[in-house]
Order: sequence, then C-alpha cells, then structure tokens
Amino acid sequence: MNKQDVKNLRKRYLVWLYKTTKEAFDKYERKFTQTDIDKDILAEVENELLGAYLPQEKEYLDKLLKQYREYISAKEKACLELKYKGQKTNPEFLFLDIKLNAVEKIIAKELGRRGLEKIKALYEQEMTERILRSTEH
Repeated sequence: MNKQDVKNLRKRYLVWLYKTTKEAFDKYERKFTQTDIDKDILAEVENELLGAYLPQEKEYLDKLLKQYREYISAKEKACLELKYKGQKTNPEFLFLDIKLNAVEKIIAKELGRRGLEKIKALYEQEMTERILRSTEH
C-alpha cells in the first residue's frame, strides 16, 4: 500500500466515524429540534384559525388542535426522558457530544477545516436524501 492508499483509508474511517457518531448524537437532539418546530407550527395554525372558521367547524378543529398539543407534549416528555436521567444529563448523551467534538477536531487536524466542512455537507446531503427517499410518513 502506498501513502495515498493509507491516506484514503484514514479519510474513509474518519468519514465513517463522523457519520456514525453524528447519527447517534442526532437521535437525542433531533427530537428537541422537532418540538421547537412543532410549537412554531402550532402557533401559526392557532393564529390562522382565530375566527377564520365556521361555527360548525370549530368543535372538530379544536379537537385537532388539542390532539396536536398532546402530541407535542408527549414528544417533549420523551425527549427529556431520553436526554436526562432524573435530574442529571444522560451519560451516553454527554459521551456522544464529547466524542463528536473529538472526531471533528481530528478530522480538521487530518483533513483541514475544509475537509471537515465537506464531510459535514456530505452528511447533511445524505440525511436529506434519506428523508426524501423515505416511503414512511
């Protein structure tokens, strides 16, 4: 194996490390981001519905709003239970946060800042493509 082959192997391993660590970390963080967006959507929907519907629609729309509020509340509770163990932060979450930062530092050291940004962009592109290809709702 020549130097370029070794360099390529190291780069692929760093890409794999970033991907797997980031995916694990995102399992914790994405739900918090989702609840923030869900709350924004709820506020927009509530604002849009203020007086904008007929009396016969009000009861059903209120029911749907209540269901959405409960959905957000349940998701938020699940987030907190995942990220925190009692009053303390889940050690697994802390470890993944520290590991992700370490992986990013090593990538920047090995491949430069641009290399790190390229890997982050590729990861984001892959995750977005997965969502768009997904057949689930």
